[in-house]
Formats: sequence, structure tokens, C-alpha cells
Amino acid sequence: MTTYRKILVAVDFSGAAHQVGVRALDLAGRYGAGLIFLHVVEYLPPLDLAYEPITTPDWMEDESVLLEAGRGSLRRFVQELGAGEATQMVTIGTPKYEITRIADEQGADLIVIGSHGRHGIRRLLGSTANGVLHYATTDVLAVRLKDS
Repeated sequence: MTTYRKILVAVDFSGAAHQVGVRALDLAGRYGAGLIFLHVVEYLPPLDLAYEPITTPDWMEDESVLLEAGRGSLRRFVQELGAGEATQMVTIGTPKYEITRIADEQGADLIVIGSHGRHGIRRLLGSTANGVLHYATTDVLAVRLKDS
């Protein structure tokens, strides 16, 4: 049986994200594992940036504001779960790539992520959980979410 030592928890702040956090806390307690809560901010700089002279990168200020807001939201989320001692990380990028990259960098041996269990065209368009399952080099637990 696998013993997990470091669990990365992907947090999207959806209404069902609490379910993912609770499951991860339970697993961490069972295995005596450390927790890393990660939120990935999806942000694309304005497209017209390439057509204007770059003197003041306002989009970098936008990223800074988004990162700070993400940190505040993640801090509250983790405190409400009662996991205040856990590592908290916020980054900008494409969630499926950033989640797997950070998991590798941090040496996580399990990724816990929510999954809505979509079917049909919504599944074909892809989901973050599906992408993480595809790109992860470690175990992934996709928690079936009950929409709230």
C-alpha cells in the first residue's frame, strides 16, 4: 500500500472546493502527510499589447493584483478548513500545467483535485482534472464534486 507524505490540493474556489479540501485533510491525517494548497490564476494579458509600444507593462500590475487577491482568498479558504499550518501557493498560468509542475517541484506524491464528472461535449472540451490526470507524474485523486 502506498504511503503519501506530501499532498498537493488544487483549489479553484468553486462552491464545491470545500469538499476537495475536506478530503485532502482526511488523507493527510490518515497518512501523516504534509499539505500544499495551490490556486492557479488563469490570466492572459490584453491581446493589443503586441501592437503598442511597451513602456509601462500595466498587465504586470494586473497580474500582481490577481496574485495578491488569490493569496488572500487561499489564506481564508485554508483557515476555514482548519489547515492553517499547510503550505499555501498561488501562481499564474494554465491550471493543468501549473498543478502538475508545482507538484513535481514540491515533491508531492499525491494530487487531490475536484471533478464534476462531465459528459459529452463538455468532456471533449477538456477539464482541469482530466488534464492533470494526463500530465501528472504522480498519483491523482479526482474527488467527485456535488455542485452546490
